Amino acid sequence: MRPPVPSEPGLETVAARPPRPTGARTLCRHLATADPGSTVTLEGWVHRRRELSRVTFLVLRDRSGLAQVVLPAGTPVPPEETTVRVTGTATANAQAPGGVEVTDAVVELLTEPAATPPVELWRPSLDASLPTLLDHAPVLWRHPAQRARWELATASLRGFRSTLDGLGFTEVATPKIVGTATESGSSVFEVDWFGRPAYLAQSPQFYKQQLVGVFERVYEVGPVFRAEPHDTVRHLAEYRSLDVELGFIEDHRDVLAVLREVLAGMVASIEPSLADRSAARLPVVPDEIPVIHFADALALVGAPADEPDLAPEHERALGEWALAEHGSDFVAVEGYPMAKRPFYTHPQPGDARWSNSFDLLFRGLELVTGGQRLHRPSDYERAIRARGEDPTTYAAYLQAFRHGMPPHGGFAIGLERWVARLVGAANVREVTLFPRDLHRLTP
Repeated sequence: MRPPVPSEPGLETVAARPPRPTGARTLCRHLATADPGSTVTLEGWVHRRRELSRVTFLVLRDRSGLAQVVLPAGTPVPPEETTVRVTGTATANAQAPGGVEVTDAVVELLTEPAATPPVELWRPSLDASLPTLLDHAPVLWRHPAQRARWELATASLRGFRSTLDGLGFTEVATPKIVGTATESGSSVFEVDWFGRPAYLAQSPQFYKQQLVGVFERVYEVGPVFRAEPHDTVRHLAEYRSLDVELGFIEDHRDVLAVLREVLAGMVASIEPSLADRSAARLPVVPDEIPVIHFADALALVGAPADEPDLAPEHERALGEWALAEHGSDFVAVEGYPMAKRPFYTHPQPGDARWSNSFDLLFRGLELVTGGQRLHRPSDYERAIRARGEDPTTYAAYLQAFRHGMPPHGGFAIGLERWVARLVGAANVREVTLFPRDLHRLTP
């Protein structure tokens, strides 16, 4: 019989073993369904060690949860975070996770004993400062409550995709290195593309519009890059953008209606148990999202009528108003000034000062930007010239419009902001796996 813990484990010992039969490993969450008295094999990390006078407990962690292993007192147990294989007998115990524990166990190291982590990952809450969390992200994301935060993101992505698939959308993949800036030349990262300048994409905007001419309804999940020198709790230089574009619309309200369905699908995809583990507060998406015009929003928050944008304090005030007046965590502000919107934005009919665009605020923070786009090539030429540029610079982009494009529009959701609002994180970096900002390029 193999000793409980080899003194010199060595990976070559593991590699020399014959391959296990398919399905031989039992996940921690499946231990509860194992037949009492049956032999089980678990693999994972040593989550916690508890050495008592008569018995030693080893708590194992894998991707599915935790399991309790009972060893004789004095049995050497590898340090926490060491990866191990445990083989033993499934034994009923009402006090164990899932009501079943592993007894008569043999513990085999799968690696060298692990170094002590920066904080104790077995504690219920992750007690770490933001710098510690970010500096040690590869290890501290292992904490179950922290990991559950990103699981919120993955669940939301499932809901995003499944909702749009059900609405007849096609998922696309667009370039992240582009030849021209999408929105502003001052906020792009320039790269050397075989001796000529190129840029990291600020948005898939141009491409998703062009692909409306192919698929009619498209979406994409991917990174976007913004070189704006923001150093705030809400901005990142790289984030995940959930982009949507659809054709044959009347105006931006049709876009907002699709956004409402997407948000409802994202919330519905988050299981209550995951919400509990991540301490998320899930919103109720109303049947119709409240809408307020930008001019009325300025008046409501007491801002000057010529203010070109909403400040963070204005967004918070509007969020409070939406909750008090409509019982909604969401409010859409439509009609932003054309002067503050990209050139491809469609103006508001009858008053070209305003745009057929919107920002969606979620609990007082901008989460989504969307709206109707121009679709006539003559309108694009005028808009591009109005900003002092030559339309021929955008020839590759404009060719789709010259060959016929429907009225269309779309939106983009910031995934990290979405998760941050769900869990009430004070800083978006708390829910970003490996954030990139003014100061951080590692880990």
